[in-house]
Amino acid sequence: MELVLVHPEIPHNSGCAARLSAALGLRLHLVEPLGFSLEDRYLKRAGLDYWPAVELVVHRDWAALVAALAPGSARPFDERVRLFTARGGVSLFGAPFEADDVLVFGSESKGLPAELLARHSARRVYIPIRPCVRSLNLANAVSIAAYTALFAAGCALPENDGAYAPDARADEDVWPADVARRAP
Repeated sequence: MELVLVHPEIPHNSGCAARLSAALGLRLHLVEPLGFSLEDRYLKRAGLDYWPAVELVVHRDWAALVAALAPGSARPFDERVRLFTARGGVSLFGAPFEADDVLVFGSESKGLPAELLARHSARRVYIPIRPCVRSLNLANAVSIAAYTALFAAGCALPENDGAYAPDARADEDVWPADVARRAP
């Protein structure tokens, strides 16, 4: 399973998603343009000392992301993509998920681009909220969706008996820009 943030704007939310990706062992993809630098101190702070355990890939645009992820499965990319939106689709708790799905989230102020939602309208997923609330915080939505999708797909969740064993590089001053890989 892959996590994708399209045009994220707030470094704290992306940092929290990075921490989640470290916790679950999922790759995190950021699709440019970004509303912050990979050297932003708030981004680093939100990811704490977990950056060495984050597999972070930055893509110049949506087409570059598709080109990078399409060969990663026997299923076509269009069947793997799950677009999270506050506007329509199927409930997160009724949606079927598979282990090679690509969970896609939009920017904090605009959500996902309209053309992307139109192109993949049958792949839209929403997280149930009361009508008086416009949307959930991006970091919260990514967290809820990732755990639910992994569980629904029958993927093994990390074993955790309460022990903590820091990454070997946790004491190093690792920044997001240090671990980010730019996709071709």
